Amino acid sequence: MATIRQLKRRIASVKNTAKITNALQLVAASKMRRAQDRALQSRPYAEKLRVVLAGLATKGDADPETSHPLLRRRPVKTVGMLHITPDRGLCGGLNANMNRSAGTFMAMQHEPVQVVAVGRKGRDFMVRSHQHLVAEFTDLGDYPGQAQTLGVAKIIMDDYLSGAVDQVFVSYPSFVSTAVQRPTIRQLLPIDPPKMESADDAAEFRGDYLFEPSPEIVLERLLPRFIEMQIYEAVLESSASFHSAQMVAMKNATDNASEFVRELTLTYNKARQEQITKELLDIVGGAAALEED
Repeated sequence: MATIRQLKRRIASVKNTAKITNALQLVAASKMRRAQDRALQSRPYAEKLRVVLAGLATKGDADPETSHPLLRRRPVKTVGMLHITPDRGLCGGLNANMNRSAGTFMAMQHEPVQVVAVGRKGRDFMVRSHQHLVAEFTDLGDYPGQAQTLGVAKIIMDDYLSGAVDQVFVSYPSFVSTAVQRPTIRQLLPIDPPKMESADDAAEFRGDYLFEPSPEIVLERLLPRFIEMQIYEAVLESSASFHSAQMVAMKNATDNASEFVRELTLTYNKARQEQITKELLDIVGGAAALEED
């Protein structure tokens, strides 16, 4: 059994840990709301961009799959993976789940895979697992702007257009709620024009619209923008997921530390009581021995 001195040291140590985790919880909570708002506000724009792309893909005489390289499919010889993770830890199982999901997906591919990593945790995982890492982007900050992700989009599109990769997937944590962040992997290139899911979206493009200078040129300008927005949306989802996961993890850590302090305090009080009882028995025994003498 631990001594009273050791128990006092452990109680003090756990209390200090609880102070740190509580501070991290408060910081994460203050950043979480803004990050969540940014992620949620980007969704309507990204969704509308998908609707516009779906409508434009049906316009014009030319087949868009042969008119623009980003829509053109070809035999897959090399797969590209854009792996988006946080830069920091202390966020529960978020990073481990993301890396496990990406690792499992790459292991299932029959073709070679090359990786572009956004975030230190994903970068470190790819290095440890000896994957072909072609580029890395870190320190995007708590509230990344779209300008910070344009370089990522350029590398991804340049590799695809040059033939270095024939298919590109993006892996990122999709923000569902404060307590739920879901690892998501979806195809980024070649662009698969989304289908209009609602009747309102379809009706929007049934009218006689005029595109200047032409639907093909508008589509050509829109496709790179579409890829940039997809990547930026994934980065915002990752930021919101990180702050939410960290807030929940630090709250759980603070609660566990507080409960551990209570248990240690109870053990300390019992040990202290036993020591006092033993000292009293020694005093009584000594007094009794003196009386007998």
